[in-house]
Amino acid sequence: MKQRQKVKDKIVWTLDLIEEIDRVPETYLQHMQDGLYEVRVNLASDIFRIFCFFDQEKLIVLANGFQKKSQKTPKQEIEKALKIKKEYEDERK
Repeated sequence: MKQRQKVKDKIVWTLDLIEEIDRVPETYLQHMQDGLYEVRVNLASDIFRIFCFFDQEKLIVLANGFQKKSQKTPKQEIEKALKIKKEYEDERK
């Protein structure tokens, strides 16, 4: 992961929070579509998103991440995450 240490620390803090609490606020984790979720990391004016999904409700699988530079989440990033999710699920069968 090629990010500044502060960004890395905030990402780890956010993932720890998601792991530890039962009801995660949408500020940190939001459902997107088809079982795909978006981990939301904000640090000052920088916005980062990491797509993930659950494996049997116990394991979070991180798919892909990017730095968000516009209001709308890029469609190609969502498509990439859905492709990773499908490949993962196909391998698990």
